[in-house]
Amino acid sequence: MQTRVGIVGAGPAGLTLALLLAHRGIDAVVLEAKSRDYVERRVRAGVLEHNTVLLFEELEVAARLHREALRHSGVLLRRPGQTVRIDLEGLTGRPLTVYGQQEVVKDLIAAALERGIDIRFDVSDVVLQDFTGIEPRIGFSHQGESTTLGCDFIVGCDGSHGLSRSWVASGSRDEYEREYPFAWLGVLVDAEPATDELIYAWHPRGFALHSMRSRRVSRLYLQVPADESLGQWSDEQIWAELGLRLGAEGWNLNTGPVLERSITPMRSYVCEPMRRGRLFLAGDAAHIVPPTGAKGLNLAVNDVRLLAAALRTWYERGDQSDLVAYSERALRRVWRAQEFSSYMTTLLHALDDGPYAERLQLSRFEYLERSEAAQRSLAENYVGLPAKDDF
Repeated sequence: MQTRVGIVGAGPAGLTLALLLAHRGIDAVVLEAKSRDYVERRVRAGVLEHNTVLLFEELEVAARLHREALRHSGVLLRRPGQTVRIDLEGLTGRPLTVYGQQEVVKDLIAAALERGIDIRFDVSDVVLQDFTGIEPRIGFSHQGESTTLGCDFIVGCDGSHGLSRSWVASGSRDEYEREYPFAWLGVLVDAEPATDELIYAWHPRGFALHSMRSRRVSRLYLQVPADESLGQWSDEQIWAELGLRLGAEGWNLNTGPVLERSITPMRSYVCEPMRRGRLFLAGDAAHIVPPTGAKGLNLAVNDVRLLAAALRTWYERGDQSDLVAYSERALRRVWRAQEFSSYMTTLLHALDDGPYAERLQLSRFEYLERSEAAQRSLAENYVGLPAKDDF
């Protein structure tokens, strides 16, 4: 087999890149270790920056998104006795869109297959070869046959547990990592959301988040110890704790059957640079952010936006300058998102650092409550900075 760009991973990064390249007349093959059913059901983030929505519109994959997604103009920050609304759209001119990542993936896969993009699901034995030279190859097995895919470039979009990162990191690259001493217990519930906008709640017992996936399905989270197991929580305990941490006078939490539950570790990670030879990284393969800032999927889409433009410059003009600059440009936004995600995480979670740290958190809340400048800073980071290379 031969193609121009070999893409490892059929998540948001890999699929968006394949569509961007096809839009520019550059052929690619996407290799995915999991089944199509698995990747379309994998529940992940659900908050899309305005930049991300605009890119999906450009690719003509946003029709169902616009029919079914929830458009939010603000978010609510809550602590016991006080709720402050951050007017995202009023402060930045850009709204927020809530649309589950699994729905994004379904739309991207359907569009890619309709446009003739070669996606191979259920591949195994993937080996990246000769990517430090000029003729990279990907060895893999599919439907019982061993195959070699020759390509000009390889792009690793196979997530934090994929093999692409290990090949880049082994080349004397820098890795930055932070592990948090807590995790998120998440539940997907068959209950109408009790809020029109996301609620981020600080509570002495720990953080809680009220999100949603549709007008009928809610997504809720609780801060728990990092080593917590799902078996330690009954449905009754989950609802009681959510009601306590999210509670406010005159407001009631809607309850219903728990459809899914999960534990999400909280960690930060960055690999620098995001390339080695002709192997490039994008999305979770290169960086991880705690979900508090809602940046993971959006960073992945920004990575491949930059990389697709750089590959187009290479194929149209033989100019490699944008490919050389890709990692530096992408990392500017990555580190901005890392800082914002760290800020939101330390603002909203119980940190077990004693009363002094708790009073600092409350002081930050009070500043947000009375300062438009503080609200504007949070808002522009949350909805996403303009899609320019220098951010």
